This record gives sequence, structure tokens and C-alpha cells, in this order.
Amino acid sequence: MPRYFLDLYNGDGLTVDDHGQVFDTRERLRREAILILPDIIRDEMIENDRTAITVKVRDESGRHVFEASLVISSSWCD
Repeated sequence: MPRYFLDLYNGDGLTVDDHGQVFDTRERLRREAILILPDIIRDEMIENDRTAITVKVRDESGRHVFEASLVISSSWCD
């Protein structure tokens, strides 16, 4: 089964996935990339009024095969 690497982009820059994960289908890969976004953004949202997280998935050859992003913003209305 192919190995994929889920690299994270946020306000601090890039975090490269050096280990990767094996997924038996593209759909399972897609679901995992989307599912990790809320957990990551939850920790970072406390510090900022706007937070954007992007997961860019590479295959074993280094080619980008999937991307998912989540953006949350907050502001006072007064």
C-alpha cells in the first residue's frame, strides 16, 4: 500500500511529515486529512483571532495529491 505524508501549514510556517502513513484507499486518506484539521486548529485558535490550517498531502514521490484547509476567525462586535 502507498505511503502518504501529511504536511501542515499554519501561522508558524510548515511542519513536514517525515514518517507518513499508509492508507488502503484514497477516501481514507482524504478523511484523515480532513479529520486532523479541527484538532490542530483548536489549539491554535486560543492565541489568535484568525487561524488558517492547511494539510497538503504528498505521495512517496513527493507529488502533492490532496489538500484540505480550515479557517476560523473571531472578532468582537462592539
